[in-house]
Amino acid sequence: MSRTPLILSVALFMESMDATVVSTSLPAIAADIGTTAAALKLSFAAYYVAMAIFVPLSAWLADRIGCRTVLRTSMALFILGSIGCAASQSLPSFVLARFVEGIGAAFMAPVARLALFRVTPGEDLVRATSWLTIPPTIAPMLGPPLGGFLTTFVAWQWIFLVNLPLAVAGIVLISRFMPEPVRLPTRSLDFKGFVLLAISLSGLVFGASLISMPILPVGVTLATIALGGLTGFGYLRHARKRTDAVLDMSVFREPTFRATTIGTSLMLMGCAALPYLTALMLQLGFGMNAFEAGLLVFSGAIGALAAKFIVAPLFKQMGFLRIMILSALLSGVGIAVKATLLPSTPALLIMALLFINGLVRSVYFTGHAVLTVADTAPEQAGHATAIAAVSRPVASALSFALAGGLLGLLSSGGEANTISDYHLVIAVGAALCASAALAFIFNRRAGKTLNRS
Repeated sequence: MSRTPLILSVALFMESMDATVVSTSLPAIAADIGTTAAALKLSFAAYYVAMAIFVPLSAWLADRIGCRTVLRTSMALFILGSIGCAASQSLPSFVLARFVEGIGAAFMAPVARLALFRVTPGEDLVRATSWLTIPPTIAPMLGPPLGGFLTTFVAWQWIFLVNLPLAVAGIVLISRFMPEPVRLPTRSLDFKGFVLLAISLSGLVFGASLISMPILPVGVTLATIALGGLTGFGYLRHARKRTDAVLDMSVFREPTFRATTIGTSLMLMGCAALPYLTALMLQLGFGMNAFEAGLLVFSGAIGALAAKFIVAPLFKQMGFLRIMILSALLSGVGIAVKATLLPSTPALLIMALLFINGLVRSVYFTGHAVLTVADTAPEQAGHATAIAAVSRPVASALSFALAGGLLGLLSSGGEANTISDYHLVIAVGAALCASAALAFIFNRRAGKTLNRS
């Protein structure tokens, strides 16, 4: 197998790790730079907003200057933002540095997936993609315990510096060993469309990120979401009249892409906040310390890694459509079982459950990565990967907003949430994950090319 998937996985690992590693370190960072943990959550919004703004440019830039150049530049920006975070002494400088990190991260995932699609033969795509999807599955589970460990035993600045050797290695490996993928002809940038889309996606992501945080008045966040929705409608009208739209929404006419994008958005809305919720339940509900909770949550990452060894023969034996439906349903069932855990549940049983959940979700997300581009025309592959990438921060922000909002509603009078509160929120996530199967059930032609092969 080509080493390209392993090289590209460096970019996805950094992007996924950095999105989650800060969560357990907010109190320490806030105390050091003279702000509050609640206000510091603006850094999450800044990171996701930067991704939402710049992801739509990824396909155009990849064809204009080449995938390798975009990836190396994005990693350099990521290094710059990480150093800025570690050196920050105030809230504005920290949020700005996180925004710069988000710009770098915006190009990593979509361009890495596009590059893999363009350099990998069709018969090797599933196996290659299984390597590429391991990092973004493992990183959200590894991020919180790693951030807590570094903050407790070293210094919070190291949660931003630990990725720098990986970024430098990624730049070197891409320069020396990665072939330049095919570049398609490009037209001038659809600047009006880019501005409309940037306002729309940043409004939706910013509003969804902050709606459950007591930082800005609820009216402000709702107005931001409304602005995002209105400008999004304006972009759709604009894009219908152009053949060079910055994101070609006509790709949704293809059944495989449509089913995969809708299904994965539902899956992420259900599961993106789960590592955070599980760690919170184990610590605040079950009385575990951060290290014990982190070890249990990390068993899901081991399951995700184990999926790499079964995913290719599994899809070949049963077909993409069946596996996507089955893995979505099993993800929902596995998460629902998690909503029955109690402090008396043996730790080994919890680890086994999280291991299986991680394995099943890894199978699903491998299928998602392949199906995103499987049946799209070559000239639309860049748009497909960009749309899939931009849907991730939107769905993830909605996941955290839903989880945080429900926990806030369930805690009466400012009291701490009970175990049953966590169970209910996790059960809602389970239902959303299982609903992802409907996208494939109602799009029976999904994966038609691969299912025939």
